[in-house]
Amino acid sequence: MEPDLFTAAAEDRQEKDPSSSPLAVRMRPRTLDEVVGQQHLLKPGSPLRRLVGDGDGGPAGASSVILWGPPGIGKTTLAYVVSKATNKRFVELSAITAGVKEVRAVIEGARRAAGGYGKETVLFLDEIHRFSKAQQDSLLPAVENRWVTLIAATTENPYFSIISPLLSRSLLLTLEPLTDEDLRGLLDRALTDERGLGGAVTLPEDAEAHLLRVAGGDARRALTALEAAAGAAIAKREPEITLQTVEETVDRAAVKYDRDGDQHYDVASALIKSIRGSDVDAALHYLARMIEAGEDPRFIARRLMISASEDIGLADPNALPIAVAAAQAVAMIGFPEAALTLSHATIALALAPKSNAATTAIGAALADVRNGLAGSVPPHLRDGHYKGAAKLGHAQGYVYPHDVPGGIAAQQYAPDEVRGRQYYEPTRYGAEARYADVVERVRARLKGDE
Repeated sequence: MEPDLFTAAAEDRQEKDPSSSPLAVRMRPRTLDEVVGQQHLLKPGSPLRRLVGDGDGGPAGASSVILWGPPGIGKTTLAYVVSKATNKRFVELSAITAGVKEVRAVIEGARRAAGGYGKETVLFLDEIHRFSKAQQDSLLPAVENRWVTLIAATTENPYFSIISPLLSRSLLLTLEPLTDEDLRGLLDRALTDERGLGGAVTLPEDAEAHLLRVAGGDARRALTALEAAAGAAIAKREPEITLQTVEETVDRAAVKYDRDGDQHYDVASALIKSIRGSDVDAALHYLARMIEAGEDPRFIARRLMISASEDIGLADPNALPIAVAAAQAVAMIGFPEAALTLSHATIALALAPKSNAATTAIGAALADVRNGLAGSVPPHLRDGHYKGAAKLGHAQGYVYPHDVPGGIAAQQYAPDEVRGRQYYEPTRYGAEARYADVVERVRARLKGDE
């Protein structure tokens, strides 16, 4: 089995008849200079530049490269560019469908190619995190002996999903999500380049904005949607790709939502207020609008974390851990799967009992501090871990709470200026009802009333 022969045949067909290949394939970068985004990896003298022998320092010494980042941002493209730039065979496998047998076949083919006609091989292994430890172990001899240049791609944290021996022998490159500006440049190039649409149609601003939203940071998705819309416009003999044509071809209506304008803040506000009002269905509606419009999932997750403390607090102590876990998961998986995580958290927060006691408590405390009510720390609470502290009366008379029954000592903690001020006023909703009972008893004991 020689997968590179199929690749070569496909390239030959593309050169003879470019229109036979999908637009995303035709617009695949041929050099590092054509790659969009990832500028942090493409600087002169960077490890990626040195890997292809571009710039000072010659080729990088690593025999294995791990590309870590979300889907659709160019991991396969970078592997292909490296193989072209170094004039090596390019063999692609997916860990979803391939196993040890297929890996060994590629390695054996690489050894024959190197020994037979001096051609080195780049093995691109997509979704490497899906390989078991034993399967990843099977790659080590080829990497250590440099029988192949392994370029592995993963969407999951490699420190958790890739075995240490392979990780230690690899150059780890973290790819950043593509920005709208990155994708806009890609679309512009596809519209005008002879490899792409060659100026056959134009793309107005509103249609371009919708394509960017539909793409969701995925270059392949952006080019596929552009190709479908351009084909429809050309069939209708229209000189430009209208918003209506884009909506028809991608089967998705344009959402009225500007990530930098009023709609962004209005919909985000409506989401939080619906959660605060416990209307789970309205909250899901606004969440869906934000997702469909291509909102950054991290922005949504941050708003949910704020809501968990601002509107729920101790009425449901699990609300904040759920929101934080959702934010961590979203950062790791990205869209489209992140929509499930955000839905999970939104439903939990909307249906949780509500309390703004934590919000009003810190607000009242901050107001006092800002108004100058920030007196001296009582002497018995001051630091006593230095020579001479006792002479100053610092830490003298402090009662260690663990030494008294109940663990609460009757002593003054607040400065004189705010002594007796009660900032936290718990509600009787959800789990906070228990805190309401506790705080009454604690305050009484601190005063010595019990």
